Formats: sequence, structure tokens, C-alpha cells
Amino acid sequence: MNRTRLCSFALIAATLTPFVASAGGETGKVEIRVVERGQDSPVSCRIHLKDAAGKPHWPEGLPFWRDHFVCGGSVQLELPVGKYTYEIDRGPEYQIRAGTITVTNEGTAKVEVGMERLVDMAAEGWWSGDLHVHRPLDDIELLMRAEDLYVAPVITWWNNRNLWANRELPSKLLTSFDKNRFYHAMSGEDEREGGALLYFHLDRPMVISPASREFPSPMQFLTEARRHRGVWVDIEKPFWWDVPIWLASGQVDSIGLANNHMCRDQMYETEAWGKPRDTERLPAPRGNGYWSQKIYYHILNCGLRIPPSAGSASGVLPNPVGYNRVYTYPSSEMNYESWWAALRDGRSFVTNGPLLRVRANDELPGTVFSGPAGKQLVLNIQAKLTGRDPMSSVEIIKNGKVERLVSFEDWTKTGNLGSLTFDASGWFLVRAIAENPKTFRFASTAPFYVEVGETRRRVSRSSAQFFLDWVNERAGRVKLDDVQQREEVLRHHDMARQYWQRVVDGATAN
Repeated sequence: MNRTRLCSFALIAATLTPFVASAGGETGKVEIRVVERGQDSPVSCRIHLKDAAGKPHWPEGLPFWRDHFVCGGSVQLELPVGKYTYEIDRGPEYQIRAGTITVTNEGTAKVEVGMERLVDMAAEGWWSGDLHVHRPLDDIELLMRAEDLYVAPVITWWNNRNLWANRELPSKLLTSFDKNRFYHAMSGEDEREGGALLYFHLDRPMVISPASREFPSPMQFLTEARRHRGVWVDIEKPFWWDVPIWLASGQVDSIGLANNHMCRDQMYETEAWGKPRDTERLPAPRGNGYWSQKIYYHILNCGLRIPPSAGSASGVLPNPVGYNRVYTYPSSEMNYESWWAALRDGRSFVTNGPLLRVRANDELPGTVFSGPAGKQLVLNIQAKLTGRDPMSSVEIIKNGKVERLVSFEDWTKTGNLGSLTFDASGWFLVRAIAENPKTFRFASTAPFYVEVGETRRRVSRSSAQFFLDWVNERAGRVKLDDVQQREEVLRHHDMARQYWQRVVDGATAN
């Protein structure tokens, strides 16, 4: 499915209006009150309210997207007489509450729901963020509270759309509320033929609206952005065509492992205009998710240490804010800067469901373990896993392959995933994939790294060749009639080709 169609869907959803009773139609009133279990005051939440035909309903004046609305915990609606189902959610740290409501024209149907927290991740030192948000700035605070989300840079400029085109730039770009929730108003996206890059921490939009699908190269804007101190650049998905070029530039900071092809109730099962997977080896519905991970493992196998990120694209795709999220573990008091510093260091995990906290020798993801040549390095791995979906096992991925599959029953008894031995440099991570038939619901830690002897980084020849072949394939897809423009775009592909050839030539492993 291409982005033009996705944008059309977004516009259709944006023009929908909430139910308004027509003359003569029988209606009734509904009052929903949501609290946190054991407390009396209302708590912000997300509500999916549908009639018997599956049509969503919502009140006027509250943020609505696709099939859900958010509220501060107390809401009143007037609805046609009939039976309704509801699901009330507050992000992955809470149980979903579901039930039915019968609306009559006699009195008010009242529902009070107590939300039950599964785990308090912030109390454990883990703080959540979503790096791909397209929702209105005026709604962000309520949306974040409803999802129990702490960091949300908001996309306000995107290709030829620019919220600031005819208005003054805000004097305050970063907003803090509820003590430790933060959103930034100047994030942007360059999404064209080669894929999408997300830009954070700039003080004004980049002028990308004149760009065509292929010209100028995204590398022009990436290089421009890097002149700004503190900028962060995220590769929005691993399978976009220009990923090898962006990696070769050394100018990207993270990559979207939990990305918006993964939705709450469905998968976008093709790679859109990205590099397609082998669907026989990686069939739907989970194939696209495995393809993202396979590419990410190739990146790590080339000795590149790029942390995974997460983004939901709420406001364009069906996801709620925070459906795909990344948790980081700041080393100091939680604030906007310490959260990003933890992401840079890889003290993090990504998820769209399971909450996977892993330590190796009592150290967090992102840790670099070192040892002398000729001596084995033994790491003991401990994990905590909380989730709402059934999960049968946890996998330890070592140097891109499943090293060990530990059954849920075995490791939950002790929380220990066993030991992992290295006699050469490499990396490993831990992932958990839920048994959900509709979508790719998973969690993955950022990598742990191992350095043994003088060869600090393991570089796989086959993984480097994977990207070299990709660059050559991508260059053949460049279609520009203007000779100068074509030469300018291909210059970046040539530089990437030279880079990946050097990586192939310097490989330390097969």
C-alpha cells in the first residue's frame, strides 16, 4: 500500500463526524467513568466504543482517530438505542478492560471501570516514548496521559506539509507537563522515493517542500540537518530503499525496528516502496516484521552500533499514540535530555506489547563487555517479561541468529535465561514475540556488545555484501530525465557503494 492511499485514508478519517441524533431517532445517554483501581479520581484513557455493526462512536470535542477516542476519564455521550461494546486501554502497562453497554431511552446507562496496572515501568527506571506522532499539538498532552507516555516529538513538517508555513514559529519548542512528560513541536519527516528520515531537535523546519520524489537526494537534507547542534536523525524503517546510503553516511542515530507497518489490529503486509522481502520465506502476516529484524541484524553484523527506535505514525496510520514505543533507562533523573542520552547509549528496548527488561551480568542493554583474546567471556542473562498477549518463549539472538529459545514456562520460574559464551567479538539481544494472529507484536532489547582481544567489532562479509548488492539494486532504480540531477543523486549511491565495498574487503567473519 503506498503512502498516497494512506494519506487519503487519513483525510477520510479526519472528515468523519461523531454521531449526532437525528430528529425522530430513539437515543439514550451513556456515562463512562474510568478510574485506576483502588483510587477514586478519573484517569485519562483511550476508549474504543462500537455499535453492533462495529461502527465506532465518540463524543464531540475529544480527540478521535480511526476507531478510538481519548478522554480524561469521565465522558458522556448520546447514542442511538442499542447494544455497544467497549475496550478501554491505557497503554501496555495496564490491562485492557472490555464489556458491553445497553443504551435505552429510559435513563442514563452508567459504566464505571477500574483500570488495573500490570507494572509500573517508570518506578523501575524505564520511561516510554514514541518517535512518530502526527497528531495535533493541542491534543498531545491528553493523548500522552491517556497512553501513559512520557516522550513524544511531534511531526509538524512533512514533505510539502508545514504547520508553520503561515504562522509564527513557537517561542517554546519543548513542553514539559506532569513533571516528567515531554513533547517537542519541531520534528519533521522527509519521505520520498528512497524512504523516510525523521528529524528531531531542530529549531525550525527544513525547506524540503520543493523536492521531487527523487531529487534532490535525501542526503542533501541530511547533511544540512547535521550542521545543527544536537539534531537527531532516525531511519523510519529498515527496509526503505535508501537505507544502505544513509548507513554509509554515518549520519543517522537510530532506526525504527518497531515501526508503523505494525498496527494494533493488522499488519501492512508489503514493503510499500521499500526493498521487498521474499514472501515465501517470510509470509504474511508476520513476514514484514521479521524482515525489519533481519535487516537490523545485518546492520549490527557490519559492526554498526545503531540503537533501535519505535514509532506509531498515529494521525496517518490506524495506531493510537504510543502503540509502538521505545523505553529508555536514563542514568540520571528523568528529563528530556537524559531520555535521549539513554536512547543513544542503547539502554533501551522497543515494543508494541510485551514489556521485556533484560540484564546481562546485571548490566543494561547497550553495555560493551570486554575480554582478552584466548579467554571465553561468559554472560549470565536475566529477564523480566510482562504482557497482555500469550507468549510461548523468549529468544536470544547472537550475531544475527537464534542462539537459544527459552520456553516461557522454564524461565519464568527463575527469571534466568542462562549463560551466553563468547570467544570472539560480537553482539546479542533478547526478543519476545507474542502469539497474535493479526499483527507482529513483539519486544526487543537494544543490543549488548562484546569485544574480545584486539578485533573490537565483528564484521560479517555476507552482511556487508547484502548491503553492497542492495546499493547496486537501488542505483538501477533511479529514474531522472535530467542528466545533471541524475548524476547528482547517483553520486551519493556511488559513495555508498565504495563504503560497502570497503566493509566487505575488511570483514573479519563470514
